Formats: sequence, C-alpha cells, structure tokens
Amino acid sequence: MLRSRPTHYTSRPEQWSTLLQALGLVKTLDEDGWWEFDAGSGRLALGFVEHDHPLDGSTIFGVEVGDLAEFARRTEEAGTQADVHESNDGRTVRISAEDGFEFFAFPATRAADGTWATSTEADPALAVVASWISPFVGLAANDLRNIGARPRTEDDESATFTTKNGGILRVIHGADSTNGDLSFDYDGGLEPLLRRLTDAKIEARISEDVLYVASPDAAGGAAPASVVIEKSPPQQSHPSSPA
Repeated sequence: MLRSRPTHYTSRPEQWSTLLQALGLVKTLDEDGWWEFDAGSGRLALGFVEHDHPLDGSTIFGVEVGDLAEFARRTEEAGTQADVHESNDGRTVRISAEDGFEFFAFPATRAADGTWATSTEADPALAVVASWISPFVGLAANDLRNIGARPRTEDDESATFTTKNGGILRVIHGADSTNGDLSFDYDGGLEPLLRRLTDAKIEARISEDVLYVASPDAAGGAAPASVVIEKSPPQQSHPSSPA
C-alpha cells in the first residue's frame, strides 16, 4: 500500500479549506489544528501554524503506507535506507534518500468498507502531487522506485511516479535537496474546475493547459503566489486501489 500524502502548513486554514473543497477534495479529518482532505487520488494533510512561522506556506513531501514495518523492510531490501521512527506524534518510517533528502511514511487508515480507497465523494479526476527538489534527479527517482512508486516519466529535469493507492510523486531538478510546492494533476478539462473556483470567489486563471489558483498564503506574504493544477497526460489514470 502506497499513497501520496504531503502536508501543507498554513496560518490561513479556513481559506485553504474553502479552496480545497472547491477543487473537489473532501475533508475526512478535523482535529485541533490538523485536517486531512481526500482527493479522488491521493490525500493532503493541512496543519495550522502561526503567521511568520518558518513553515507557514510550505509543503512537506510525504506518503502513507499500510504496514510500517513491512514497508521499511521492503524499502531497505530494495536499497534505500528506511527506519521505523518513534516520536511524540506516533510511529512513522523515516526514509533517507541518497541525495540527503529525508521524508516520512505515515500509517494509513482503512476506509469504512475496509479498503484503502479515498472518499468516493471526492472528484475522481483530481490527484494530489507531492514534490521533492533534488540536484540528482536520477538518484531521487531510484529511491522512489525503491519505496514502490511506479515510473511515469523521467528525464534530466524531472521524474514523475504514480502510486498504487493514489496520488503522484514528483522529483524536480534544483540546486538543493528540499521539499517542493503543493500541486495537483487533473484528468480532464480544467474549465469545470475554474468555474467551481470562480463560484467560490477564488481567483484563478487557465494558461496553456495549466490552472493557476491564487494561494491563500500569498496574502500573508508566504510563497508561492499560486497553486498549480496541470492536465494529466492522456495515458495517466488515477486509481485508488483497494489492495
């Protein structure tokens, strides 16, 4: 079991909640300062931080898995360092990539029907993209293969992977190893999304098959200014496998 599940930190959670639900995500968890949203493919966690906190407006790369110990064992066996990690927030697996980047795999919870599927009420065409910046795209891509991600595209500048249980993982070439920005893929025309956003009074525009949505964080001075939704390639599908 593997699913894309980045975490976005913000001092403007209400505005983000409005934006995400206009995009077609469904809120599935609402706790004190912590929310989770299901897309048709993938999941997004939203965490509250105070304005001017170093994490305000940033997205942290992450995934969900079914069995933490088994995931760590398989990842280590494939050649990427993975350690079960205990903290005050619970049990996770810390993955240490060859380029020096570290990210965490979180325990997934099953849906009410016993499968790993995301909410059936979410827009099935929308996929959450977790991005990681790396000076060594090939090395990072190999680590994603080792955690069980499925290659979709790869060249010197980027590599994109799908996951068995929903969402997309992407490596983008950059000078340093760090977290990338939150984005989405959409398997269909972008005009219906634009209309939903407009109806919710959210500023957005389409340019060359990319939908740019004004980020709530930009109003507070946090970058980036826009959330990007790209049209999926024709061959791409977004399964939420029950396996």
